Amino acid sequence: MFAWRGHAYGPPSSLVWEEVADPPLAEGQARIDVKASAVNYPDVLYVAGTYQVKPTPPFVPGFEVAGVVVESRAPSLPVGARVASTLDGSGGYATRAIGAPMNTHVIPASMSFEDAAAITIVYQTGWFALHRRGRIQRGETLLVHAGAGGVGSAAIQLGKAAGARVIATAGGAAKVEVCRTLGADIVVDYSKDDFVSVVKGATQQRGADVVFDPVGGDVFDKSTKCIAFEGRIIVVGFTSGRFPEVRANHLLVKNYAVLGLHWGAYNLFDPPAIVEAQRVLYAMYEAGAFRPLVSERIPLSEAPRAMEKIASRGSTGKLILVA
Repeated sequence: MFAWRGHAYGPPSSLVWEEVADPPLAEGQARIDVKASAVNYPDVLYVAGTYQVKPTPPFVPGFEVAGVVVESRAPSLPVGARVASTLDGSGGYATRAIGAPMNTHVIPASMSFEDAAAITIVYQTGWFALHRRGRIQRGETLLVHAGAGGVGSAAIQLGKAAGARVIATAGGAAKVEVCRTLGADIVVDYSKDDFVSVVKGATQQRGADVVFDPVGGDVFDKSTKCIAFEGRIIVVGFTSGRFPEVRANHLLVKNYAVLGLHWGAYNLFDPPAIVEAQRVLYAMYEAGAFRPLVSERIPLSEAPRAMEKIASRGSTGKLILVA
C-alpha cells in the first residue's frame, strides 16, 4: 500500500508519499480499501506534533475514512461491506486502513464514500455538543461560530433539524453565503459587524440559549456577553489559538453554563453512545435532513495541499481526499 508518512514533526509539506507494508490485521479488525479520507484541522496539529495525542514517527495522519472491506476478522464487517471508520491512532492518509467494529459503521446504500468520510467526526461532534451537552430544545436560539467550517456547517444543519433558530458567524461574503445556504436564519460577517449586538437585537436582548464555539479566544469572551439566562456555551475547540479563561463570578451572576465537548472521549467512556449517534445521523441523512458540505475533492496524492488549505482557513465545509 501507499501512505503519506511523517518521519519528523513539521508542516504538511514535510510528509512523504511512500510505499509501505500493509499493517497486520488483528482479531476483530477489518482491512479497508480507502476510497475517501477526510481532512480535519487536528490532522495539521498531529503532523506538527502539537495535537493532544503526539504520534511517534514514522506516522500516517488521518482519522476518518470510507471505503470497502477487503479482508476481515470481524463478523460484523464482512468482506465487500461499504463502511466509514474513525481510526485508532490515525492512518487515514493511505490506500489501506484498519478499522474495528466499535468505530466502523456500514454506510447506507444511498451514501457516497465522500459523504461517508465527511460525516463521522464533525456531525458526531455537532450531535453530542447540541444534544448530549447542550440539551438544545425546539424554539431555542443557537449561535454557531465559524459556521462555514467543518464542525460549524454540521452544527448549523443539526441545529435547524432540532428546530432551533440559528444565528451563524463567518468571515467574508463568500462564507456568509455558505452559512445561508446551509439554512442559518441570520448570518453575521464578523469581519465587519459585532455579533454580540446582532444576537441581542435578534432576541430582544435575551441572548442565545446555546453557543457552539470551536474558536475560543476573543470569540468565547464576547459570547459571554450575549448568552441567555440559563444558556449553555459549548466549548468545542480553539482554532483562534488562545484558550479563554472562564470567570466564575460571571457564571454566577448571569446563570449560564460552560460545557466542554471532546468527542473522542466517548470512544473511551461510552462507546455505545457513538454507535447510537451514528445510527441517528445515518437515518437523518437518508431522510434528507442534511447533506454534508463537501467543498472540494482532492486527490490523495495532493494531501499536503489540502492540509495547507485547512490550516490557512481557506476552505469551507469539508475537504475530502479521494483515492
